[in-house]
Order: sequence, then structure tokens, then C-alpha cells
Amino acid sequence: MPASSNKLPIGVLISGSGSNLQSIIDACEAGRLDAEVKVVVSNNPTAYGLERCYKHSIPTVVITKDEFPDKAAFDDEIIKTLNANGVNLVALAGFMRILTPALVAAFPMRIMNIHPSLLPAFPGLDVQRKALEHGVRFAGCTVHFVDAGVDSGPIIIQAAVPVLDDDTPETLSKRILVQEHRIYPQAIQLYAEGRLNVRNRRVFITHGKNAETSLTNPQCTLFKDDR
Repeated sequence: MPASSNKLPIGVLISGSGSNLQSIIDACEAGRLDAEVKVVVSNNPTAYGLERCYKHSIPTVVITKDEFPDKAAFDDEIIKTLNANGVNLVALAGFMRILTPALVAAFPMRIMNIHPSLLPAFPGLDVQRKALEHGVRFAGCTVHFVDAGVDSGPIIIQAAVPVLDDDTPETLSKRILVQEHRIYPQAIQLYAEGRLNVRNRRVFITHGKNAETSLTNPQCTLFKDDR
């Protein structure tokens, strides 16, 4: 994926509060992200994320499903809006709609999503409740490219947080959200630098380095020789 000498033009799709949108805006304004939010599209006219855009003078477009006869026509309008604004990369930030194959095909490996689990575990909704009920020791978040499935595209970057004994879905979600705000701009910056290469299901990062340490939760001595 080629890098550009100019700022990467991105479009963001939202449905709600837009906290991940805010993290992208902040990273752009701080110079940590070589990108510019060209347009934000919301399917919810009362989404607080739109207020965030007004504060930063970012163009917004509201497209509701009631305006169109079917989902295909709805997504076609989104495609037209993104193209009209010169968008290269699309970032889903709490966009509560499953994309049609036509929309995915219009931006092949150029749509990113942030999901609050360590995919492929726990795709879909109500993720933290599922994680706690399953008894996982680590939860986290994943930035991935979007394909025709649900939360099934190639994984770009992940962040893990330990699951605590007294966690609720709310407390766990809050800690994960902090990591979402950290890694989403990082993933977009990697794309902007032309450092992401997708081969089969794997995303390789040019000049990247794999971590050599492991994470253990709970932290405890498992064997006598470890003491």
C-alpha cells in the first residue's frame, strides 16, 4: 500500500459518541498522525460524534436508512459521499451497521475497524459480558481491515488488558477503551506510511519488530524452578 507525500485523506463512519473519532482527530492535530479527516458520515442524526466534528470544523454528512429503499442504496450513497470527498482510507468508529459487499469492494483493504476484543475471540456485540462469562484472563481490542464477514478481516494491531477478579462489563470496557484510543491512530499511521502489507490473512508491517516478551495473567510462580 503506497505511502503519500501528502496527508492521508480519511473518512470516518460513526453512529454514536465518537470517542475513537476524537482520538483520531487529536492525533491528527498533534502531528502524530499524517492524515486529515475529510468527512465524517453518521447514520444517526443525534450522534454526539457530530458535535465533536463541529468543534473541529470537520465536514459531516448524515445518511439515514429511512431515506433509501434498501441497504444497497444506503451503502451506495455512503460510497458516493466518501468518493466525493477524496477519501483514501475509511475508518469505522462505532458505526453500528454491517457493510454490504459492495461497500467493502469499493474500498478493498482500505476500510479499518476497531473492535473491543482480541479477535478472533468474541466478534459481534456484548463482547465484555461474553469475555467475563467465558473466564478469559486477558481481554483487549483489535484494529483490523474489514472484509465481507463480521469482525473477520486481517488483524493489524492488538492491545491486551488483564481481566481482574472484580471486573464488570463496564469496568473492563472502560480500560479497553483507553487502549482503543491508543492503537487506532497507530494503525492508521502505519497505513499512511505505506507499511502495511496483506498476504493471505496476515498483515505484515514493513520494518516492524515482533515483541519478544510474553504477558501472563495472573502473575504467579507456576513451577519451583521459576522461583
